[in-house]
Amino acid sequence: MQETTYNLLVLVFPVLVPLALAALTAVLWRNHGLQRIVSVIGLGAILGCSALLMMAVLRYDILAVEFGSWPVPFGISFVADRLAAALVAITGVLALCVGIFSLRDMRQLHIRGGFYPLFFGMIAGVNGAFLTGDVFNLYVWFEVMLITSIGLLALGRTRAQIDGAIKYLLLNLLGTVLFLMAVGLLYGAAGTLAFADLARVLPTLEASPGLVGAAILFLCAFGIKAGVFPLFFWLPASYHTAPFTISAIFAGLLTKVGVYAAFRVFTLLFTVEEAGIREIVAVVAACTMVTGVFGAAVQWNIRRILSFHIISQIGYMLMGLAIATPLALAGAVFYIVHHIIVKANLFLLAGAIRQASGSDDLKKSGGLLKSHPWLAVLFLIPALSLAGLPPLSGFWAKFLVVDASFKGDMAWLAAVALFTGILTLYSMTKIWMEAFWKAPAQERVRARRVPLAMTAPIAVLCAITLFIGLSAEPFVQFAEKASVTLADPDVYVAAFFGTETEVVDLAIERSEQ
Repeated sequence: MQETTYNLLVLVFPVLVPLALAALTAVLWRNHGLQRIVSVIGLGAILGCSALLMMAVLRYDILAVEFGSWPVPFGISFVADRLAAALVAITGVLALCVGIFSLRDMRQLHIRGGFYPLFFGMIAGVNGAFLTGDVFNLYVWFEVMLITSIGLLALGRTRAQIDGAIKYLLLNLLGTVLFLMAVGLLYGAAGTLAFADLARVLPTLEASPGLVGAAILFLCAFGIKAGVFPLFFWLPASYHTAPFTISAIFAGLLTKVGVYAAFRVFTLLFTVEEAGIREIVAVVAACTMVTGVFGAAVQWNIRRILSFHIISQIGYMLMGLAIATPLALAGAVFYIVHHIIVKANLFLLAGAIRQASGSDDLKKSGGLLKSHPWLAVLFLIPALSLAGLPPLSGFWAKFLVVDASFKGDMAWLAAVALFTGILTLYSMTKIWMEAFWKAPAQERVRARRVPLAMTAPIAVLCAITLFIGLSAEPFVQFAEKASVTLADPDVYVAAFFGTETEVVDLAIERSEQ
């Protein structure tokens, strides 16, 4: 009984704690200083909860609870396998780092506008999406993220932010409608919406227009959320308008929730082979990589460059789904974790560059290598990792998915990925040359000090990137084990319908295979 209660608490707390913090910071909206104190303590608590969840999953391989003693498929359930637990843990790390950075980045206007309640509400939505065991509740958590992210985008109430928020809202609302239509078709065909129950029921059903339509609608809806080709236009039009704190948390997490949902649905419920969409996903992945990296190459605003690179890097993750071998899925898991850290850190670095030089326009920057040499070093680590240079985390992430492409008879996709990596290096080099290497622009604002609250979280994320790259083997092994529940739905199903011993034994058996 005590063990069951513990499992319930570690699964619920990553969602419950940020929801409680959202309510508490809303109550304290007049006291900005107290809001900051509560937020830092609360972010530490969220990180602690995510660490406890990771420890429990490492022990049991997969955890599942049904609320209110309502068994699947009648009640609401949470489930955490290694993939979900890893993403929740990275969310905790990233939220704490971004929260500390926000202490010097967010202005009084943003705090009065409700930054902290919206921020914690979005974290709750992200963790809820990672942990839910039900397709409809995945839709609910997507809506929580959409509502809070719209509020965060429009916090400053500038013309550019309102315009970006409207573009973000319109296309994401389309994704929401498609998602809800897919849920309706799926329920009509299978009579259930629980992931575990669907994984049991769907293989027994004959192919029908409803199921095919649901698969296609899911692909489109998650494609919009993830920002894939040709549905990515909302992303570079909105991410650069928000404050750097918000851009960083968006870049790290929001598109990854769409990717996570696609992986969960198209491994547990459908497969790209059975749904007949393998070639479609492969072509979409290639086009996403190419269009994103070309879009970045012609930009001069740092955040617009980084926004387009979010798109190109999503293509690498989709490679894993298109190939769908255990090696490819493991590579995609590794890539997702690596990219959350690196991409968010690059947006934080863009904020530090803006603080130091007075502009995030490369044409107005320069001279930072001399005035801020430590900032130049910190920039190089995630920039070169994003480009995939060894021995950083990005090299191993790209190596895994490219190797899986060759072994999965998709050498052309590997060639696209390698070409994209070269152009990514070009974009990162352009930022380095313009912001750090060249002489200061005449109209540039005098170099300013970057406070410790900004540099400390950047340094922490750089250290994590270095640690993953220099100690890649245990992370690769973790990714391989995490891919087990993606490649074999039986492990996931057993968490609800089997005994605890059966779950552990099945997970060990599949990982050994």
